[in-house]
Amino acid sequence: MEILKCDNIRKVYGSGNNQVAALNGINLSVEKGEFVAIIGASGSGKSTLLHILGGVDTPTEGNVMVEGIDISTMNRTQSAIFRRRKVGLVYQFYNLIPTLTVRKNILMPLLLDKKKVNQEYFEQVVTSLGIADKLDFLPNQLSGGQQQRAAIARSLIYRPALLLADEPTGNLDRRNGEEIVDMLKLSNRNLNQTILLITHDERVALEADRIVTIEDGRIIADRKRGD
Repeated sequence: MEILKCDNIRKVYGSGNNQVAALNGINLSVEKGEFVAIIGASGSGKSTLLHILGGVDTPTEGNVMVEGIDISTMNRTQSAIFRRRKVGLVYQFYNLIPTLTVRKNILMPLLLDKKKVNQEYFEQVVTSLGIADKLDFLPNQLSGGQQQRAAIARSLIYRPALLLADEPTGNLDRRNGEEIVDMLKLSNRNLNQTILLITHDERVALEADRIVTIEDGRIIADRKRGD
């Protein structure tokens, strides 16, 4: 089942002679349950693509369909609601609210919508991520790796259509980085979570089932692991 479709996405910044095309004709289809790595050098357009896929930014041209809904035509309020309910976002920096416990940080997307917590699913997520004993801690009482696990738990709590991870290991040492990638693979396998992982690190990309390479705003390669 196709969960994401990008049709001829272009993103242009500036005007006139100062125009810069960050993305230029991106076509991409992702099936439910895929774990896709999008790899490219700094400035290749990969983070711009992630922001468009997550509804944080809008394309200059083209359409983005998530579960059959065109998100590229949404206004700012619609995009914010869509992100909270349908997209899990994980960044290099954890973006946890420092004055809230880990539990409340994880549950924040549900609390904002006044949704009832599925306690069984919540416990499954925090247990699988190894932070079940950290729920009453504040973020600054956790290590970097533990904070990133909490951020991943928050991104999963709404059972999003997509989990978008932008350089999630970039602020971690190698051991913690490997553990975070293992956590993403676990959520992909155990929860059938569709994941798009943005990275410049080929070693991290090789952990995905499919690798899409971006250069100068274009997809130059799209291959499944083992091809």
